Amino acid sequence: MTLAPSPPVKHATALGVLCGAGSALFWSFGFVAARHGVLVGLSPLVLSLHRFVWSGLILFPFMAASGLRDLGGVGWRHGILLTAFGGLPLALWSYFGYVFVPLGHGVIIQPSCAAVGGLFLARIVLKEALPWRRVVGALTIVLGLCVIGVEALHTMGAQGITGDLLFMAAGISFAIFGMLLRRFRIAPMRAAAVTSILSLAGLPLLLLCFDNMVAAGFWENFMQAVVQGFFAGAGGIYLFARAVELLGVSRASLYPSLVPVFALVVGAVTVGELPSVWQLIGLAIVIVGFRVTQRN
Repeated sequence: MTLAPSPPVKHATALGVLCGAGSALFWSFGFVAARHGVLVGLSPLVLSLHRFVWSGLILFPFMAASGLRDLGGVGWRHGILLTAFGGLPLALWSYFGYVFVPLGHGVIIQPSCAAVGGLFLARIVLKEALPWRRVVGALTIVLGLCVIGVEALHTMGAQGITGDLLFMAAGISFAIFGMLLRRFRIAPMRAAAVTSILSLAGLPLLLLCFDNMVAAGFWENFMQAVVQGFFAGAGGIYLFARAVELLGVSRASLYPSLVPVFALVVGAVTVGELPSVWQLIGLAIVIVGFRVTQRN
């Protein structure tokens, strides 16, 4: 599997930045919709299935036309690894986190862990350059996470730490996913298709939460199917994979750090969850860290 043809060098960086920022915006919609779903009683299992089932069913015929025997050239071994770290298991880590903590924790901790983890994996595994400014920025992001973690411990106790650990696991999982995309040289559309289609293996989980899905009503399920399936699922993965292709893992992996900025604003307007003072302080530190990592 080869990557898609690259645009001229002078346009590649700008396009990569747009794709990275676009993926962060798409994921912010998914985070807010997930928190809303949990608040109205929708099971995290249902949310996770909405993220991949519909896009998987839509993309399946195209993958079948390309050849299911080798997953359109991706290969089953690579496809399973990509799905394990960027597919349904990742969604389960993320959405169950919202059972324990509010929106502000998930939208800061998961993307920040993805950014820091991706930065160091790019250096250790892929041998990409790691300028000292990115190291300082990554450590600053970690400091911001520590502020949020302490706030969780003081205000929510063990329950808060459980939720934060789930989001950390999701973030690290996504960092590994980004590294694998670059290592295996998977084209963006293939990455979105493979993770969605192989996540269909979790469809039997619907039997465990079918009553919950029905009780939520048509419009709630329709909204989650659109937001999780298109924006947070296939759309976000495609844009992130394209950013990895154009910018490299060490730079592209930092764009999830923009998710908190988008999600906290959208969340305040839509679900009415205003971040605490300490969450805002942690967010400000994370943003400073992200800015430092982006400087040449």
